[in-house]
Amino acid sequence: MQPTLENDRVRLSPLSMENYLELAKIASQPGLVRYSPGRVEDPQGFRDYVVRALEARESKKAIPFIIYDKEIKAFAGSTRYMHIDWINKVLHIGATWIGREFHGTGLNTSMKDLMLTYAYSDMEFEKVEFRIDERNTASRKAVEKLGARLEGILRKNVYLDEGYKRNTCCYGLLREEWQSKYKRAGM
Repeated sequence: MQPTLENDRVRLSPLSMENYLELAKIASQPGLVRYSPGRVEDPQGFRDYVVRALEARESKKAIPFIIYDKEIKAFAGSTRYMHIDWINKVLHIGATWIGREFHGTGLNTSMKDLMLTYAYSDMEFEKVEFRIDERNTASRKAVEKLGARLEGILRKNVYLDEGYKRNTCCYGLLREEWQSKYKRAGM
């Protein structure tokens, strides 16, 4: 059973074929996922994107969520745990996109804090990774702010829909690094 994660700011509920259309208006914003593979701007591309996410969930390789911003009282986008390695206790947080009206509101940080805490405590994972297009400086700064470290750059390893082959920055955050951040903050 897929969890629902929630804090004061955000609720992450299981993404499904029943609720994904709540995001149709946001998904149609041009260029929202320009640094990631997959099309969400048109209805068929968006549906295919969700189907692939749900197939990955069925094979226990992903846990996709629909994001609800409790402060603004609106659905905001989607995110997921992905490339889940249950044996080695490593997973990625990725495929995250939120509507432009939610950028800079603190939603993304609150959501990532929630997901990291759940991954390390409830799921008992030891490492979380983030894979980000080298050109996506905003996302890179956001994960660095969380404490993730750049571990390397994979050169020309992912094709995007328009045929561009991106360089991917690999960031990692170990459970003990996350826990020490909270101890320093007095939480």
